[in-house]
Order: sequence, then structure tokens, then C-alpha cells
Amino acid sequence: MKDKRILYVSSEVIPYLPETEISSMSFEAPRMVNNKGGQIRIFMPRYGNINERRHQLHEVIRLSGMNLVINDLDMPLIIKVASIPKERMQVYFIDNEDYFKRKATYADEEGNYFPDNDERAIFFAKGVIETVKKLNWSPDIIHVHGWLASFLPLYLKTYYSNEPLFENSKIVTSVYNQGFDHTLNEKLIDKIKFDGVADDKIAHLRNPNYFNVMKTAVDNSDAVIIGSSEMPSEEFETYLKTIEKPVLKYHNKEEFGPAYLDFYENEVLD
Repeated sequence: MKDKRILYVSSEVIPYLPETEISSMSFEAPRMVNNKGGQIRIFMPRYGNINERRHQLHEVIRLSGMNLVINDLDMPLIIKVASIPKERMQVYFIDNEDYFKRKATYADEEGNYFPDNDERAIFFAKGVIETVKKLNWSPDIIHVHGWLASFLPLYLKTYYSNEPLFENSKIVTSVYNQGFDHTLNEKLIDKIKFDGVADDKIAHLRNPNYFNVMKTAVDNSDAVIIGSSEMPSEEFETYLKTIEKPVLKYHNKEEFGPAYLDFYENEVLD
């Protein structure tokens, strides 16, 4: 992987959030590529429960200041950055006062998922893409982890389809058994259509449950990695058997390295 550029886009990364399958692999995979001589960038949301002082986050003024239009509203984009201790890796944080100031990730203290999680996901996807454009950093692979990051493949293949920076980028989505058991805002499809995305690209999202959100991500990806030892459902497992693109079976964090490298080099970039 020497000198290959891999962009990791995740809803969770340790050490900034507690350890889960998503946050763990969103740390282990870029560390592995970094140690193999690859170039990596990591992006995640700046949730309000991330301790900025302890983790030494600071705003990157040259990257901040843009407004992203979400459902006809201008939402300011703030970019922060921090370094993971001892790992020579930086993490970029997508921030916005309205979407990410609250002291939680996806749900309130009673476990109720935030009604604007759909807009938060759209904002995160657009924010990552616009920031990478400002960095003028063209990735060979874009590896997506977690449902809050899952609109990035859709937006790259539609709204940003003519962006030359990503012309040769391959998208990999990891699918995890870590989703949600409700549906996102029922008006999600209208908010995405506001960006000129065609109906046929978002047909699954007429019922925006976890399965359909991830199906949309998979449909707009070039390859898929199974990130959990158990699939979210038999329906999902059956669906992955029908797609005509490379799928890497589950590997735990103790043994994933050689399998991911081989998959990146011989299936994704081949």
C-alpha cells in the first residue's frame, strides 16, 4: 500500500468514542495502512460528548467558514483536527453547532434517536467531500464505516459525480451489525431530492430503515467488507449475495490486516 491514499470516513473512531466494532476498525485499519507506508486521512463527526480539551481538538480556520445547504438551509461548516497520541495519525472532525453540539452521538438520554439524524448524515457526507476538495487530496480508496457516514457513497456517485478529484476513487463500505431499529425522518427522500438526486438512486430510502440506508450505500460502492461476525439480518446476508461486486468476509481486529491489504490491492484497485 506504499504511497496509496486512503480516506477513512467513519461515524465513530477510538479514542474519541467508546470501543465498538465500528470505532475499533476505524482506528485499526488506518493505523495498519499508515504503518505499511500508505497515506491516510480520517474523518468523523465532532459530537458534543467528545472532550475537546482532553483530546486537544482545535479548529482549522483555513478549512472552516463554508456553508453547506441542507434542505434549503445554510448550515455553517466547522473543521477541527486532533492527533491520535503515539500513532502519527490526524483525525478531522466535521462540526456544526445545530447538528453536533448536543452531548450525545445518536440518541438522547432516554434512548430516543434524534429526529434530525438524517440531516446530520447528509451534512457529514457533504462536509467530508467539501473538506477533501479544499485539501486537494485525491484518494485512491474511500472506506466508509457506520450508518451516519453511509450517505457519502450516494453523494459521491450523484451530486459530486463530476468532481475530478474523485474521478478514480474507489468506494468501499463496511457493513456492521450496529444500526438502528427505527426509521430515519420520513422526509429524508425529499431532502436528498432537493440536491437533484434522481428518484431511482434513492428508491430504497422511501422506507429509511437501517437495512435500506445500508443498501443505498452498498449500491453506490465499488466493494463491500463485512465488519461484524453476525450480519444485521438474514435479509441483508441474502442481499449481499446478489450484488456483482467484491465482498470481503468478516475478519476480527487480530487477523484483518493481510486480508484488508489483499482486498484493497487485488479486488478494489485491480
